[in-house]
Amino acid sequence: MCNHGFVTTQQPSAALADFGVIGLAVMGRNLVLNMNDHGVTVAVYNRTTSRVDEFLTGDAAGTSIVGAYSLEQLVALLERPRRILLMIKAGQAVDRTIDALLPLLQPGDIIIDGGNSLFTDTIRRTHAVEAAGMRFVGSGISGGEEGARTGPSIMPGGTADAWPFIKDTFQSIAASVDGVPCCDWVGADGAGHYVKMVHNGIEYGDMQVLAEAYDIMHRGLGMTHDAMQAVFAEWNRGPLDSYLVEITADIMGTSDTDGLPLLEKILDTAGQKGTGKWTVISSMELGQPTTLVAEAVYARVVSAFLDQRLAAADRLDGPDAGIEGDRDEIIADLHDAVYASKIVSYAQGFMLLEAAAEENGWSLDFASVASMWRGGCIIRSRFLGDLMEVFTKDPDLPNILLSDFFGSAVAKGQAGWRRTVSRAVAAGIAVPAYASALSFFDGYRSRRVPANLIQAQRDYFGAHTYERIDTDGGQFFHTNWTGTGGDVSSSTYNV
Repeated sequence: MCNHGFVTTQQPSAALADFGVIGLAVMGRNLVLNMNDHGVTVAVYNRTTSRVDEFLTGDAAGTSIVGAYSLEQLVALLERPRRILLMIKAGQAVDRTIDALLPLLQPGDIIIDGGNSLFTDTIRRTHAVEAAGMRFVGSGISGGEEGARTGPSIMPGGTADAWPFIKDTFQSIAASVDGVPCCDWVGADGAGHYVKMVHNGIEYGDMQVLAEAYDIMHRGLGMTHDAMQAVFAEWNRGPLDSYLVEITADIMGTSDTDGLPLLEKILDTAGQKGTGKWTVISSMELGQPTTLVAEAVYARVVSAFLDQRLAAADRLDGPDAGIEGDRDEIIADLHDAVYASKIVSYAQGFMLLEAAAEENGWSLDFASVASMWRGGCIIRSRFLGDLMEVFTKDPDLPNILLSDFFGSAVAKGQAGWRRTVSRAVAAGIAVPAYASALSFFDGYRSRRVPANLIQAQRDYFGAHTYERIDTDGGQFFHTNWTGTGGDVSSSTYNV
């Protein structure tokens, strides 16, 4: 085994590689093979150098992929401007690799972070790399290992003049729908990773919405897995047509070696890697109501309390989870609850994107974002084609609920949505996604909400003042509610 100098799976060539990739875990390997399929010559490096040899003599055998055993060797193999894609764990590893690369590079070279980095880290790294004379791209990549190999959704942002040098490669390896690549330039510094973060948050919501449908069918209606598979397969032929519904049907139809449903043998504690949480934190910082994503994150948190849940199941009484009625009608209502909740989740997600764009000075094209998500990524669906059309027709639409298409869809389905939530509550089945989405919808469409009482309470105990509906906006009042509090408001003293 060679552990010095350059290694290639073919005869050495004087030609330099088009791209460098650092990190040969599953995603990195598959992206490299995808690039190779599209005529891109790739040089690869991994900190554990034995993985380079393993890759070159394994999956990459017979290709033009070149191996290197140090960052110096990798840099020397690359055509200028050098384009180096990092497919490594987010966090300190990215910073360490950037710090090690910068002294080896020349002005104009491009570092690309293709991991799930926090967007604020990407903003910081963009500024630091640009200050050193190089270019930086933070690129969200979605689709898992299959997408990486056959065509992911790619969401790049960062140094704008890096885009012409990576555009052809990125768009060639990305998925495409109707001949349009699921990859386009998103915006400055952290925009690409922010859009990917929101994508993942919406993904959490989509998964929770389907999990609640399964729970209602399985515990509430006592349906067999074959029957549930048929329902999900039918849903996948309509407006809910999506990758997640498709794989949910497949999961329902999968048996263990004993012939029993494999799903029921999987421990009911859901993991998470943090992007859903980041979405919720950002929404709170920006004052945006991503309530469905938040409930999806918290549902995973509750699922992890396994010992407490088992103890509570023995000690806390509630309904027996059975739902009575015509099954076909209940399933039809459940379909409407899934669809309406999904619409609300995407409405909230794009509200968050709009607020983040304003906060960070990004010019996000929402039709383009929806288009990038139509193929390759985990949330790919027919729904996103409809969303793209809505934003193409009205790029300045403040909320998709105000569009004719989605507004009509919710109007048509809200009766079934409400019946579904009512049935679940009566049966003691938790439906945080459906219920929170419905609460947001009802709050959003209300001419008046009870926040006036909250303002009165805040003024009563903290002299925080309030505005009145019978005066011009911007005038603030304080009431001496008890007769002993005085007329001084909290704006003039600290407590």
